[in-house]
Amino acid sequence: MGISRREYRRRREGLVERLVPNSLVIVPAASEVQRSRATCYPFRQDSDFSYLCGFPEPDALLVLVPGRAAGETLLFCRERDPDVERVEGARCGPERACERYDVDDAFPIADLDDILSGLIEGRDCIYYALGRQPALDARLQSILEFLGKAPDASDRPQLADLDHHLHDLRLYKSAAELRLLREAAEISARAHCRAMRFCQPGEQEYRLEAEILHEFHSAGARQPAYPAIVAGGVNACTLHYTANVSVLRRGDLVLVDAGCEWQGYAADITRTFPVSGRFSGPQRALYEVVLASQKAAIDAAQTGSHWDMPHQASVRVLAEGLRDLGLLEGALDDIIAGESYRRFYMHRSGHWLGMDVHDVGDYRIAGAWRQLEPGMVLTVEPGLYIAPDDASVPAQFRGLGIRVEDTVAITRGGNEVLSANVPKEVQDIEHLMRETAATFASPQQLLEI
Repeated sequence: MGISRREYRRRREGLVERLVPNSLVIVPAASEVQRSRATCYPFRQDSDFSYLCGFPEPDALLVLVPGRAAGETLLFCRERDPDVERVEGARCGPERACERYDVDDAFPIADLDDILSGLIEGRDCIYYALGRQPALDARLQSILEFLGKAPDASDRPQLADLDHHLHDLRLYKSAAELRLLREAAEISARAHCRAMRFCQPGEQEYRLEAEILHEFHSAGARQPAYPAIVAGGVNACTLHYTANVSVLRRGDLVLVDAGCEWQGYAADITRTFPVSGRFSGPQRALYEVVLASQKAAIDAAQTGSHWDMPHQASVRVLAEGLRDLGLLEGALDDIIAGESYRRFYMHRSGHWLGMDVHDVGDYRIAGAWRQLEPGMVLTVEPGLYIAPDDASVPAQFRGLGIRVEDTVAITRGGNEVLSANVPKEVQDIEHLMRETAATFASPQQLLEI
């Protein structure tokens, strides 16, 4: 079950309640983007537009007109065209939009200029996100200039940024949204386990990616939330490595960062595991440091904590572990204050997650870190990345890149790890990979396991 019509209406009402009186809201849909001649990229609806109405087609526009007697929610969309639909598929059309998407009125997108100017006239404020669609920006500016020059025009309406108000709404997930996020995480968890089972020395990184995508598609999640990272060996030291073309070598680790999108909601999970199914001593030592730091950060991600507290918890555990392994020297508080750990841990511990994999919402309010509250969803993903040519580091640690990431929902009683079904303890990873290897191994290979 996805998002109900009632919830879409509540979202629109909640947005309007935050705005100044006598205002109007304009939210455009995404457009198709050409990939090459006669070919477009797979269409993905704009998240803000989808959040407010769920209409799935490109080249549409949502207008909220509080106080309009004939209905406050208006949708502009493409008209039906039998010849085009025979090639591209069915369109909803204005005729069916009101019934299917619970809008009060619907019009052809071709009539936008004529109708929109009448809706704007007499309004004090127009909420709109400038800069995303230049052509629409220009059309709106033209309408405002025309209204401002009319002989009997009152004060020209002011443009106000919509993002702050709308994105603050999106930050707090409803029960229905959390169900979709759990399903996205569960599908992605199965994909990660599939990759662990499939992994063996000599395979290509892209073959693991193919297994992950297979699991996504088999579950009906036909789009990944972001390009998968399958980084074997030193490739894991490149944070956003997505080439996925190298051979997986015995004795190396492989870092897999992948998540699907399910009904418009994203998952984001990372696991690091040994290509041959067993961690070496140095690999295990460094991995245990990262895992301990992740657990500390998850424990700190609680209602009442502020946004930076999970990161602070991860930094302290990582810094202490790096010192104990001989990668850093000095007193722990000095290492943290001087940020010498940033040679190996150069990113923050997480980000908001929702409809977008790096979801919307402010991390600070009036300069202070935001408090974590029920309904917020974030990732927790500390990591360590040791450059292969760093001569200051003991040789056994060079070229290791390790990250462990889970999706965490803040609850009234603490938190819920949505991606908990992917093994991350050393013994659980090794058991899963050993069990699978034994199933498919030859007699000679069984002797090596």
